Amino acid sequence: MLLIKLMSKRRTWVCLFVSVYTVLLSLSWNLLKSVLSWYEIRESSSSSSAWSALYGSVLLGACFGVLSMVAALAVAVPATLVTWITVLVLLTFCGKPRKTLVLEGKKLTAEITGFVVKVLIKEGNIVAAVCAVLGYFALVRHHTEE
Repeated sequence: MLLIKLMSKRRTWVCLFVSVYTVLLSLSWNLLKSVLSWYEIRESSSSSSAWSALYGSVLLGACFGVLSMVAALAVAVPATLVTWITVLVLLTFCGKPRKTLVLEGKKLTAEITGFVVKVLIKEGNIVAAVCAVLGYFALVRHHTEE
C-alpha cells in the first residue's frame, strides 16, 4: 500500500528518472575513459592506429547506442502506459463487452510494444552510427596532433 502510494507521486517518478540518468551518465563517462585509455595503450604499442581508432569508435558507438536506448526506454515506459490506459478507458466508455475489451487490450499491448521496440532500435542505431563516426574522427585527429 505504501509503495503504491509512493509511486503515484510525481516527485517519485522525477527522482527515479533523474537517478536513472545519473547512473547512465556515470557509466558512459567511465566507459569513455576506459575506451580512451585502451586506445592510448594500443596507439603506443602498435603502428596501425587507424584500425585501433576504428575499433575504438565502433565500441563507443555501440555502447552509446545501447545507453541511448536504455535512456529512451526510461522515458517511453511511462508514456506508453498512459497511452495504453487511455485507449482501454476509451474502449470501455464505448460500451465494449469485457471479453472483447480483454482481447482488444492484448492486441493493443502487442502493437504498442512492437512500435516502441522498433522506435528504440532505430534511435539507438542512429545514435550508435553518429557516435562511431564522430569517435573515429576524434581519435584520428587526436593521433595526428601527437
